[in-house]
Amino acid sequence: MAKSKKNSFGRRGFLKGAAAGAAALVAKPKLTEAQEAAPGNGSAVPPAARLARENGAARPQVSARVVERPGSDFMVDVLRTLNIEYLAANPGSTYESLHESLINYGPTPNSMPEFLTCTHEESAVAMCHGYYKIEGKPMMALIHGDIGLQHASMAIYNAYADRVPVFMMVGNHADGAERAAGVQSMHSAQDLGLLVRDYTKWDDEPYSLQHFADSTVRAYKIAMTPPMGPTLIVANNEIQSHPISETNLRIPKLTMTTPPAGDMAAVAAAAKMLVNAERPMIVTQRHARTQQGIDLLVELAELLQAPVNSQERMNFPTRHAMAGNGGPGYQPDVTLALEVADLQNEARTARARGAKVIGISAATLTHKSNIQDFGHYADIDLDIGADAEATLPYLIEACKKLITTDRKRAFEERGKKFAVAHKNARNQAIDAAQYGWDASPVSLARITAELWPLIKNEDWSFVSPQGFVGNWPNRLWKMEKQYQYIGGQGAGGMGYGAPASVGAALANRKYGRLSINIQTDGDFNYSPGVLWTAAHHKIPLLTIMHNNRGYHQEVMFVEQQCSLHNRGAERAHIGTKLWEPNIEYAKIAQGYGLYAEGPIGDPKDLAPAFQRGIERVKKGEPVLIDVITQPRG
Repeated sequence: MAKSKKNSFGRRGFLKGAAAGAAALVAKPKLTEAQEAAPGNGSAVPPAARLARENGAARPQVSARVVERPGSDFMVDVLRTLNIEYLAANPGSTYESLHESLINYGPTPNSMPEFLTCTHEESAVAMCHGYYKIEGKPMMALIHGDIGLQHASMAIYNAYADRVPVFMMVGNHADGAERAAGVQSMHSAQDLGLLVRDYTKWDDEPYSLQHFADSTVRAYKIAMTPPMGPTLIVANNEIQSHPISETNLRIPKLTMTTPPAGDMAAVAAAAKMLVNAERPMIVTQRHARTQQGIDLLVELAELLQAPVNSQERMNFPTRHAMAGNGGPGYQPDVTLALEVADLQNEARTARARGAKVIGISAATLTHKSNIQDFGHYADIDLDIGADAEATLPYLIEACKKLITTDRKRAFEERGKKFAVAHKNARNQAIDAAQYGWDASPVSLARITAELWPLIKNEDWSFVSPQGFVGNWPNRLWKMEKQYQYIGGQGAGGMGYGAPASVGAALANRKYGRLSINIQTDGDFNYSPGVLWTAAHHKIPLLTIMHNNRGYHQEVMFVEQQCSLHNRGAERAHIGTKLWEPNIEYAKIAQGYGLYAEGPIGDPKDLAPAFQRGIERVKKGEPVLIDVITQPRG
């Protein structure tokens, strides 16, 4: 482990000297006093002082025992071999030794990973969620004990359901003989990973530094192997803060697992079904992890002249002639589903008309029994347990071998019909966007339409979900690249939008991309503090508040129940609306250090405000523009 003498003195030499100076001023204590003061756990800070410190009543004492080579230094060495660029964390005492090593140890401290300060653990994990969907590799979330892990649990579940590899580490005081009473005990657990085991892909609790090195590299590898998911390492304080005593420590080499491709016989069977189909359909949710995944699907769709219904993320270009569901009344006789979470509806409708369904998904390779994210059992016709993106090249080649001149001619004829259907659907979306064009509150279609001419010549990235904004960006914007739409929460958990957008914008920053977040107000109020993280770390992001002053989905649910119960809906606002008083989001953003405007209620004011915001974001600032909006698009 490389460590300069200059860094050693600046960091620990000062403490060593201070401790020696303090010791010279103190008389030798009586034996009974020494016994009372000795913590018996290897720490120089008496239990009473540590408890007072944990409760905010005292500053940390200068330790009389300087640890020149704590285990946390080696832990940082391990993390740096994984090329993790960023770490998001809300500070906590269960990982204080690792925290110090991260920001001080090594020739280039606080780098690979760089410590990003968050105001909540849920925001830290959600930032990692959004970051991966742009960058294609994990950033790290560092979490404080059992209370921090409980805070983070919603964001962890979102990532698990969205098949996103969030790499997490949580601090703990495992040894009852060492940990103090009070906070150190209350924030620790016998089996800390148990709290989130139902919705993490893998976890481990190493009890030595070599075990830590092996398990940390393994956790990264498992997280990144399809089907991807969050992994967790419990970093016990004992291996963090004790001096390195193990010899011949070794950091294992990270060798990534090749994504599993489909069985060749099954792929050949799928190709035969698709080539023989008269009315094929492709449905995809999470197959495209990379731009190559999009390009492969374009090749397959054009080869078969089959329409593509893209959901969840950017899987297929929105302006491609094959984008869509085939037009009104189109009923496929063979449906190819790529990484689709729940195929029950497709299977039922196909069975009713004698059609076939093919599924390709790595999610079938890993199921747990408690959380029901795996959906319904669907009796489909061919189930290929494999990573869809890795399987597509083989499926394309298998289809090419079967296509005759006559089949190619038939494909071209139906492709012309799909192109017309796609054009008609786009024209209908443009027409629909004009409804309520001049209305106040502002329509979501107008927000989206006003943004497009301002961003279309930029390298832009839409980093927030669009299910609650009427899917207008998909309907009006030309999306072609993997990073131009990164999808939704995964599990539908609120508190995702703002921090995931900040994480995605962090990943986009190095590429100079313009990151755009149309932020729902209900979701924002779960995690507003992430705006401070964006301001503090200079993460450029344009946030447009979709401020409809309520939880509108729940408004609709309550109104529906009022109707079912044959009662009026006059009180449906109770428990669902955010008014009296109205929330001033521009003021909140300004308080966190952002440039902000609004609330804007006149749609004619949108374009100038958006232009001002974009100019600032392009200079490296996060910006928020509050818009009073209609309930739903």
